[in-house]
Amino acid sequence: MSSRLTPRGIRILFTGLSAFPLTPLRNDAVDEASFSALVNRLAESEVDSIAVLGSTGSYAYLSPDERRRVVRLAAANAGSKPLIVGVGALRTSDVLANARCAEDAGAAGILLAPVSYQALTDDDVFGLFSDVTGATDVPVIVYDNPGTTHFTFSTELYGRIAELPGIASIKIPPVSAAAARARVDEVRAVIPESVTLGISGDAAAAHGLSAGCDAWYSAVAGTLPEPAVRITRAVAEGRYDDATAESDRMAPLWELFAEHGSVRVIAAVAEHLGLVPQSCLPLPVRGLDAVDRRRVAGVVEELALA
Repeated sequence: MSSRLTPRGIRILFTGLSAFPLTPLRNDAVDEASFSALVNRLAESEVDSIAVLGSTGSYAYLSPDERRRVVRLAAANAGSKPLIVGVGALRTSDVLANARCAEDAGAAGILLAPVSYQALTDDDVFGLFSDVTGATDVPVIVYDNPGTTHFTFSTELYGRIAELPGIASIKIPPVSAAAARARVDEVRAVIPESVTLGISGDAAAAHGLSAGCDAWYSAVAGTLPEPAVRITRAVAEGRYDDATAESDRMAPLWELFAEHGSVRVIAAVAEHLGLVPQSCLPLPVRGLDAVDRRRVAGVVEELALA
């Protein structure tokens, strides 16, 4: 797909709201019916793209066969929405195999985090992205998630990687409201104009977008797309106060994210709404206990998210 797009076309593709659905499990196997329904639900929403096998999608816990099946199901249910596929793995050869699977499924982009057991150097990570961009025509999103990978990208490394052909976007970690504009400007100064910046960390999205990020790579949008769409569209229309107000309204959910991590909370939300089976996360990751599930249910009902 990327070979038919100009740099401007690629840039437009990696903007707006990208929704990251869960990959629900039932009896230690991917619940294909629930996953397909989640993707189809997003296809019918106003999100701009659908990203499967991100951290919310539990990619690191799935076998190669499970990941291939998830990609095929996503492609079959995404409708006209651009599909982004997470391809991170411990070995470069496995990353390349995942990228080929995404390419074969017609993915519009691939999302790559530097996953490792041994600590990685900047040269290791640059080499990974060089190998992948040299082996596929699918645009690549740099996935900077130090909380899970324990690798921290420097601004200089962003610049080196962004010069590689095929790099389309950089998914940066959350930034505070006070530091957002300076951080966005700092990163933009070292990357080509064709490479977009995407904010992650849902609680930081409103001020990240308001500070100039082009995209929001969103965990919450994979299950609750409507409030995320409202925040994204408000910023796009210059209604920054409205975006902040909508994000502030979601504060009880963001507080739960901060306490328990987004994937456990999103799983509890999806379970409460009947979108996925109970205990849908891959063991040993356990969901919330009964007390916190009741807190999640109360937040969902109070915010009228059901």
